[in-house]
Amino acid sequence: MPSEQWTHPEPGDGPAAVAAQPSPEQVIAGLRATSEGGAELTQLLTPEGERVPSPQFDKYVEDVDAEALRGLYRDMVLVRRADREANAMQRQGQLGIWVPLLGQEAAQIGSGRALKKNDMAFPSYREHGVAYARGVDMKDLLGIFRCTDHSGWDYQGHGFHPYTIVIGNQVLNAAGYAMGQKFEGKVGDDDGEATICYFGDGATSQGDVHEGFVWAAVYDAPLVFFCQNNQWAISEPTERQSRLPLYQRARGYGFPGIRVDGNDVLACLAVSRWALDECRHGNGPVLIEAFTYRMDAHTTTDDPTRYRLSDELEEWKLKDPIERVRAYLARGGYADQAFFDSVQADADSFAADLRDYTFNMPEPPPERIFSNVYAEGNPVLDAQREEFLSYLDGFVSAGEH
Repeated sequence: MPSEQWTHPEPGDGPAAVAAQPSPEQVIAGLRATSEGGAELTQLLTPEGERVPSPQFDKYVEDVDAEALRGLYRDMVLVRRADREANAMQRQGQLGIWVPLLGQEAAQIGSGRALKKNDMAFPSYREHGVAYARGVDMKDLLGIFRCTDHSGWDYQGHGFHPYTIVIGNQVLNAAGYAMGQKFEGKVGDDDGEATICYFGDGATSQGDVHEGFVWAAVYDAPLVFFCQNNQWAISEPTERQSRLPLYQRARGYGFPGIRVDGNDVLACLAVSRWALDECRHGNGPVLIEAFTYRMDAHTTTDDPTRYRLSDELEEWKLKDPIERVRAYLARGGYADQAFFDSVQADADSFAADLRDYTFNMPEPPPERIFSNVYAEGNPVLDAQREEFLSYLDGFVSAGEH
């Protein structure tokens, strides 16, 4: 049986580990070798909550004072609390499935808060934090996972496209949208528009993602490709998908790539602002690899204990994105216990509101499936709706006799 490479170090770091199947020791060694994302990782807050100066990116967060950082902390706490509540509700049969974001709050809030009003975001199915940052009511997300709705928000008004379930498909949609921004002359200055597209490390193995890279590069589309590398494409580690760090793939398409600490909300905000600024000024696409970790299952149908070791999770708990901001605020005297308690109380109230809504969520009327299919009336669809409703009425009439 041919051997497989399981770890691919940076050039000059020595040979890759080679084995037909990785031993537990090799898995842990590979994790620890890349646990901080490598030498080119952009980081502004360490896991211990210490500020790291960055000549390149500090200017992009000059406006983030103590109040703003408290706001980012609050965002992450509320989003995590909502995520945990939705996860519990799925276990109680109130949702058909849930896609946890536990551990990825910094990547989503940081990048989401970097967007301007006229920008557009294209999510996959895990970007609950980005939805929150774009002003989408999280209640509108729950219908998707209760299987009663496709999306319940004004995607143009919020600048947040409906969720995409097909892996990687949103990259093509985003590339087309960003090309439209370029063709319509909406780029070129500080007031220009940009698009950001979210996908995971597993999606980088899909053809749609590579096609999106090609089209965006050829047309200098104002598109930020935001890869949340949580290191597990369901049950397969990143090492089985790429011989190089994912951000380096951008070189082959002719645009810049950068790796950021995905558990550092300040760095994610700064790098995303820089990338979006590059795009809105007409400098073409950028690939951001947010190096983070999925601390829960891929979805509620997944059992991560079958394919990864508990040592891995325990190590990444020390890099928790929320705790490092809490440590920075507390150490610097920017927040006291009363503040942290008030945020937790707000988060609990937020989750309780979502829970109450879910348990009392109305069932949509059957004609709802015909709504918003076309922008204008369509006679064929109208006829189908009338036929379907008439068919359902036949059951009611039969029951009366």
